[in-house]
Amino acid sequence: MEIPKIDLRDYEYTLPEERIAKFPLEKRDSSKLLHVRKGAMEHLHFYDLPSLLSSDTLLVYNDTKVIPARLIFQRETGARIEIFLLQPVAPTTVISEIMLTRHPVTWETMIGNSKKWKDDEILTGQVRVNGRVVILSAQLADRESKSVVFSWDDATVAFVDLVEASGEVPLPPYLNRKPNEEDKSRYQTVYSKKEGAVAAPTAGLHFTAEIFEKLRAKGIQEAQVTLHVSAGTFQPIKAQNILEHPMHSEQIQIGRETVEKLLAQKGKTVAVGTTSVRTLESLFWFGVKLLENKGSEFRIEKLFAYENRSTVPSKEDALQAVLNYMEKNQLETILGSTEIFIFPGYRFRMIEGLITNFHQPGSTLILLIATILGKSWSVVYQEALDRDYRFLSYGDSSLLWI
Repeated sequence: MEIPKIDLRDYEYTLPEERIAKFPLEKRDSSKLLHVRKGAMEHLHFYDLPSLLSSDTLLVYNDTKVIPARLIFQRETGARIEIFLLQPVAPTTVISEIMLTRHPVTWETMIGNSKKWKDDEILTGQVRVNGRVVILSAQLADRESKSVVFSWDDATVAFVDLVEASGEVPLPPYLNRKPNEEDKSRYQTVYSKKEGAVAAPTAGLHFTAEIFEKLRAKGIQEAQVTLHVSAGTFQPIKAQNILEHPMHSEQIQIGRETVEKLLAQKGKTVAVGTTSVRTLESLFWFGVKLLENKGSEFRIEKLFAYENRSTVPSKEDALQAVLNYMEKNQLETILGSTEIFIFPGYRFRMIEGLITNFHQPGSTLILLIATILGKSWSVVYQEALDRDYRFLSYGDSSLLWI
């Protein structure tokens, strides 16, 4: 397909600082919900969601779990060194595996106050895990790539235990505040399972046990995918030509049961959050890659979906190709990564609707929203601003139909 020219100025809007939700509401599902279907807008609350979905709907959630990815060390001089975990390097690059490792691990990181940290200096800190004190050490492996080796003196303790016990919740930079005790539970979905995200899939923050009870009573189906949200999700687009924007790569995990549910689905599929959309669309393009004999590596490059093709397989054919691949290789779960870039001109292959929050101006996520809503995205956002909706991670919600 021909890639349309995108002027980023068409995807900007003025977001007043006071409209950014700095703290969560007392009750998750009391957030506002802007329901948008065929240009019509309806102002509701998130607890109304079950009434908006037909019983043959399939909701797809991202069950990633946010890790307290900000680790703080102090030099003997008293200088504070902040290490933010980005991507695992060794002994494995698979997040779900490295979190369970009980031996030294290497991560690509961001380092605050790095000039104070000498190349050969080992930073140490005491971490209390299950009543025991463990000594956690950090050493620069490579200053240029900001890779850091972490080691500890107790082989019965996994890396995830140390992170959970000592790390700080990695709140988005635009919240402009330190995390508090409440953030530990509230910057996490109630259905989070698999540790590895450094940012929450925030559309899911509105769900409660009561909401799930109502959805299930109505017969609405559920499926889980995993995309470990990376810090790149907050990266603004700076390139004049959006195609030059370096899309962040994020790790994906999808089970056979989810692929089977998607293949059998006859009603509407609704993604909970932009990360679920990215995962589902990437799954489709992995099936296309298999059908086109372009290798069996589940890695979706930034513009793979925009390559010129005489025909594009159906959703059913693409998903069946993935299932065949899993059966052939005796896989219950497929692991992959995606850089998929969704902007106006893209055609969604896997979803009919999206539950999502309100996103930053001039961001990749606004481009995704505009792909769903068309030019009316700005009208919808202006309506939300006029009606005092709260924006960004801890903000209000929307249900958008394609």
